[in-house]
Amino acid sequence: MQIVLNQIDTLLATPVEQSPLYDPARRDSTPGFGAELAQLIEQEIIPAMRRYREFLAAEYLGRARTEIGVFANPHGMDCYRASIRAATGLTLAPDSIHNLGLATVEELEDSMQVIAIRSFGTSDVSRLLERLRSDTAFTFHTREEMLARARDALERARAAIPKWFGRLPRAPVVVESYPAFRERQSVGEWNPPAEDGSRPGIYYLSTYDPRHKARADLEPLSFHETIPGHHLQGTIALERGDTIPAIARYFWSPGMGEGWAEYAEQLADEMGLYSSDTARFGMLADMTLSASLLVVDTGIHALGWTREQSIDYIREHTHVPLLRAEVGVDRYPVWPAQGLSYGLGRLEIRRLRAFAQRTLRGKFDIRTFHDRVLENGAVPLPMLRAAIYRWLDASR
Repeated sequence: MQIVLNQIDTLLATPVEQSPLYDPARRDSTPGFGAELAQLIEQEIIPAMRRYREFLAAEYLGRARTEIGVFANPHGMDCYRASIRAATGLTLAPDSIHNLGLATVEELEDSMQVIAIRSFGTSDVSRLLERLRSDTAFTFHTREEMLARARDALERARAAIPKWFGRLPRAPVVVESYPAFRERQSVGEWNPPAEDGSRPGIYYLSTYDPRHKARADLEPLSFHETIPGHHLQGTIALERGDTIPAIARYFWSPGMGEGWAEYAEQLADEMGLYSSDTARFGMLADMTLSASLLVVDTGIHALGWTREQSIDYIREHTHVPLLRAEVGVDRYPVWPAQGLSYGLGRLEIRRLRAFAQRTLRGKFDIRTFHDRVLENGAVPLPMLRAAIYRWLDASR
């Protein structure tokens, strides 16, 4: 609740012409529309937001729960199990997911050690992670530098995707910085393009405090949000139009949607998109962060972990800046099980791919596999599994 209050304060302090509330006027050239919208914002919307802020501060904040896990609510564990199924479609028990997360973190740390020895001359993954995230020789210096690197990565991905996908997105995607009121509590996200082609997809990147943003983190994040990640998957679904049901174009199952984007980070390595071993190390570190969420989300909602305990676990195994660990941990008390979707979804897509390779042997084609995975949108993981099995049965 305190984070929400801080966001509202930032928004209220933003001049109307720079406010996201004024965005419609920036997209519309109708004479007088901007002035009329500004008047509406100043006379009606901002006063309502101030009343809302006063209610939150005076009445709501003091009554908000102090335990961050949903287990503390009535029927909390039932709610959490339902949240796991809602996010992923899977009926896994929280303790099974927790143990899977611990094992996956360990496996990824072993992979990072291989790169650490080969390219950095050390076997100490923790110390190398800390160095990459704190030494200014490995961090950005300006906002513009971050945007340029993200755009370069996107261009490499655009050039490479025809070898890996049969169906390609038509709508472009552009890279922009977050607006000021959101940049501190955000890392990166993709906004879909307009269906009529009038607006591209937008990859919003937090360029806040670039000297504390590691170069190693940017490329995997960019591939996650754009190509071959969210933009490719989501835009292909949108552009299928009436050939698939509307629910398949607009519905979002996090297990498939976030799982695909996580898979895309790993796929980008196979595609040769990473510019250096530093970036590849960052990719493994990012997947370790997602795997750590399997541990932390279940820790918070089923095992009674505190905010501090959760932040400490993430930082111990990923050495992300404190702010990034806080952003993740502060998301999950209000969005139970969403953090599980990245790791569980990636592991399921990798499993389906390995199964398809064993089944089809020499007939396996990666472009066809990817097209089959993406053709029905971000469906729940059991539906994806069933679709891939049907395709394999028909291809034998």
